Amino acid sequence: MSFSKPKMNAEASLAQIIRDIQNTLCYLKQSGCTGFNCSEESLKTLSQLRLPSLDAAVGRETLADIRTDLGDCTRCGLCKSRTHIVFGEGSPSAQLVFVGEGPGFDEDQSGQPFVGAAGQLLTKIIAAMNLSRERVYICNIVKCRPPGNRNPASDEIRQCLPFLKRQLAAINPRVICALGRVAAQTLLETETPISRLRGRFHEVMGIPVMPTFHPAFLLRSPDKKRDVWDDVQQIMKMLE
Repeated sequence: MSFSKPKMNAEASLAQIIRDIQNTLCYLKQSGCTGFNCSEESLKTLSQLRLPSLDAAVGRETLADIRTDLGDCTRCGLCKSRTHIVFGEGSPSAQLVFVGEGPGFDEDQSGQPFVGAAGQLLTKIIAAMNLSRERVYICNIVKCRPPGNRNPASDEIRQCLPFLKRQLAAINPRVICALGRVAAQTLLETETPISRLRGRFHEVMGIPVMPTFHPAFLLRSPDKKRDVWDDVQQIMKMLE
């Protein structure tokens, strides 16, 4: 049995066109293009337009909706020791989503994912893919830091995972990259070692998933960077 996507109405079509233009202009800006200055009159006109939301037009849950529902979460014990909830960051229409294990100290302090040493390495990997953090989406299996950076417990994962899956459904990326053992095994519902999972695509929620080593592991084992680059190249081909 096959299912066809519902046709968008006129408002949704307009919103999609506008979003495509916004994404294109964002890409040109990141590429160094600076020739799109508007007159003050044009900017005033644009600011007065009440443009429809694509997500609202098609009745799809947004990341903002999910964040509001998450609230000041107290669903598991991690709430007692956290500084900030680390919900996720990046483009709500990203074609590529990176999923890590959980926030570390730096992430807990800032409320942003992957900003410590491992995050800096991830940023370099993203740049090597000719992308930027603004064009992808980055999140974790759990949204609060486990004490001492330990692995998240099964009950902690169980409380957080529905929110992650809702995020993935809202973004609907073309590819997911699972960073490390916990992320890969949780998403794929398996106990297979990451060394055997990486190197080939799997599928979650109808989306291709490429497991690879976590950037923190690469800092300890730089000889594995070649394996990660091989995985990343497969993702790049998938996104072409």
